[in-house]
Amino acid sequence: MSKVAVIGSGNVGATTVQRLAELNIADIVMVDIVEGLPQGKALDIRQAAPLIGYDVDVIGTNDYADISNADVVVVTAGIARKPGMDRHDLLATNIKITQQVCSNIEKYAPDAIVITVTNPLDIITYAALRCTQFDRNRVFGMSGLLDSSRFASFIAKEMNCSIKDVNAMVLGGHGDSMVPLPEYATVAGIPLSKLMDAETIERIVNRTVNAGAEIVEYMKNGSAFYAPSAAIATMVEAILNDTKRIIPASTYLNGEYGQHDICLGVPVKLGKGGVEEIIELELSIQEMRALQRSANVVREGIAQIRS
Repeated sequence: MSKVAVIGSGNVGATTVQRLAELNIADIVMVDIVEGLPQGKALDIRQAAPLIGYDVDVIGTNDYADISNADVVVVTAGIARKPGMDRHDLLATNIKITQQVCSNIEKYAPDAIVITVTNPLDIITYAALRCTQFDRNRVFGMSGLLDSSRFASFIAKEMNCSIKDVNAMVLGGHGDSMVPLPEYATVAGIPLSKLMDAETIERIVNRTVNAGAEIVEYMKNGSAFYAPSAAIATMVEAILNDTKRIIPASTYLNGEYGQHDICLGVPVKLGKGGVEEIIELELSIQEMRALQRSANVVREGIAQIRS
């Protein structure tokens, strides 16, 4: 049986553990610094197993030594965004948390593939890569898959069609500078531009860009966790089952898309080796400029952690 470690037992971490358990693909250990919290949530998830039918072990712990031999480590630890706060406001605190987490990953799970979830995601992913010194294919972030799922959900709602027929793609940084790609969005293979007018497409794109903030505004004291946990579980499943899924993720670029020494959301092939290939899409001049603007925003954050 494979083993997955989830660092952080807040809403995102605990819901990720639940989704992974229900996939029945790995034993799971959930780590948190708060005594009793991961233990209690893990016990609750285990007690649902007879009803749902999964047969994996789920444990909660405050000891990083328990992540030993993990195949995949998911990092959700960090403070959440609050109303009026953008992802970069989180940077200083979450960088410190990430550095502590990564030092433990390097110590106890040096062969693991690491998926970062903590915001600001692209900058945190870059920091995690530098901290662990792992190969770039083994450290990447959950971002574009979540944003693409949001994009697809809004398209399906507008079209009043099955979500199963919608494919969407979002590149760039996980934040206000993200780059939804209407030209790569389809419904049953039909380009979006053939199904709705430019004004409607622009409205959906803008809602996608602000989707996380919209949820924060509604919840007041919380942020999204159902969709993020689904995106994480999809990525973990692609790795453990070696399915070679083509999905957008925040990965280290070394010349791809004209970008160097940065983590940014682009389409990748995910398998047992982690990021096994970076897919370079043909983008319009306008899309390339938008991607460059997004990269510039991420670089500003990276510059902060270097200073």
